[in-house]
Amino acid sequence: MTSAFTKGLEWLQLGGPVVMLLMSMSVIALAIVLLKLYQFRSMRLGQRQLAKQVLGLYQTGRRHDALLLARSSPNPVVRLLALSISGQLRPKLSEAKVREEVYRVGADYLEQLRAYLRPLEVIASLAPLLGLFGTVLGMIEAFQQLQAAGARVDPSMLSGGIWKALLTTAVGLAVAMPVVAVVNFFDRMLARLAHDMNNAVTQIFTEDLGQAAAQEELTDDEAGIPTNTITAGP
Repeated sequence: MTSAFTKGLEWLQLGGPVVMLLMSMSVIALAIVLLKLYQFRSMRLGQRQLAKQVLGLYQTGRRHDALLLARSSPNPVVRLLALSISGQLRPKLSEAKVREEVYRVGADYLEQLRAYLRPLEVIASLAPLLGLFGTVLGMIEAFQQLQAAGARVDPSMLSGGIWKALLTTAVGLAVAMPVVAVVNFFDRMLARLAHDMNNAVTQIFTEDLGQAAAQEELTDDEAGIPTNTITAGP
């Protein structure tokens, strides 16, 4: 542990200000990732089954039970279901006004969850460029030392300067790659959340045509009325 820490300090000294800046960016990125994970966990974004239970209660006519269940969760999809059902239970409110308010609150949820994702994107795109910039500066310094040596050129001087210069590129890539992966993971979670929100809310204001058609066919069968009768012309 001590040797690894000492090695890290040596690399910071060899990399210079660029590596120190990259390490600072990595600390900021880590703090943002932990903050987002805490936010996602506190809002229970992975709680998808509860929304199905609320919809099931609502579609079977148990609207008040569905509303009570929906109000018990901080999940954005479930909260929007609660808002939609509450609006449907107020006959003085038109469906258009309820929909508008639900979509406004949904957009506000998504905006809250997208907070601080932009700095992560900037770090992911800027870190490799900073690493490359540090490599270029290191190569310039190495060749300056080589020129100053004149005829007494030592190959180890050049090779040592090159690997020190490449160190910044390696650090830049090491910072950028996990941040890119995390940003894509968060984007996918928010895209799925937006789909679930839209899908759940729409089911409050519409009817499942497939289920309605199946119910009509069952009713016709019970009444003895053929549903697929083809009438021939004269």
